[in-house]
Amino acid sequence: MRSIIHIDMDAFYASVEQRDNPEYVGRPVAVGGSTRRGVVAAASYEARKFGVRSAMPSVAALQRCPDLIFVKPRFDVYKDVSRQIREIFRAHTDLVEPLSLDEAYLDVSEPKLPGTDVEIAQSIKDSIRQITGLTASAGVSFNKFLAKTASDVNKPDGLFIIRPEEAHAFLARLPIEDFHGVGRATARRMNERGIYTGADLRARSEAELISWFGKSGQFFYRIVRGRDHREVKPNRVRKSVGAERTFLQDLKRMSEMEERIGEIADRVSERMSASGVAGRTITLKVKYHDFTLTTRSTTLHHDVHEAGELRSIGAQLLRQPEPARPVRLLGLSVSNLVQIDGEHAARQLRLEL
Repeated sequence: MRSIIHIDMDAFYASVEQRDNPEYVGRPVAVGGSTRRGVVAAASYEARKFGVRSAMPSVAALQRCPDLIFVKPRFDVYKDVSRQIREIFRAHTDLVEPLSLDEAYLDVSEPKLPGTDVEIAQSIKDSIRQITGLTASAGVSFNKFLAKTASDVNKPDGLFIIRPEEAHAFLARLPIEDFHGVGRATARRMNERGIYTGADLRARSEAELISWFGKSGQFFYRIVRGRDHREVKPNRVRKSVGAERTFLQDLKRMSEMEERIGEIADRVSERMSASGVAGRTITLKVKYHDFTLTTRSTTLHHDVHEAGELRSIGAQLLRQPEPARPVRLLGLSVSNLVQIDGEHAARQLRLEL
């Protein structure tokens, strides 16, 4: 049986800003946005107590927390810290699968250094604190889904273990909105059908779940039973990297759409950096209020991965032509990928300079 650790940095961007600016410690901080416009990219735990969260419009965040401090993102700094953290991971195992700058899966079934999976998780947390001055939360279990679920239990600075004999009872009492892969909209739909906990979900047949949620229903049927056979893959060959977001309220103004696509572009850039890739084909996805879907793409003569350029390209695609109907979902993806290393990395750096 595998031993999987999921490491998730605590309020990563905001915590880096508090570390580097002592005057922000203990105060509500939002990375991204401004007092007048924009979208929050990350919020400190002090800000989250007021209901401030990522992807929230700055104006709404200020209404909830009038003392909120807005800080301009420093992605180069976040990437440098992320590289330090990955070096810590690789001291324990080569089986590291980064998901973004601030989280990764580790398979420690056969670790480089002696120790149990829990001891290794604690050692990683201690090293991260010592080297970066930041805290991380860790989840330990026998598959990826449960490890990621466990890492959310005692945040921040948490460590939680789910053993095989504990999984059934743990999932049964887990609120449905705390299942990884169940978003707020899906949770509401489940609540409408009397599904509030893992026990409620497990009581439904696979056929019922598929009829209600399509292919996702099969996923829900498996995860509530603790079934996840995915391996930790450190060298995944990716065809594309992307991100998308469904909005609670349809977007009607172009300015709102541009702000949201900018936030999505930042997320795509973060994921590309985590995977060490760049790409030439950028695709915009737009789903309208009536669920009709359209995509627009452009292929460049050079590779891109930086957030600023992805923001600009995303906005250009959005305006060709401007959506004439309310928009419920926006997405951005990059394909035609190449690995950024060695000679390519040096060439890309010269282009950026």
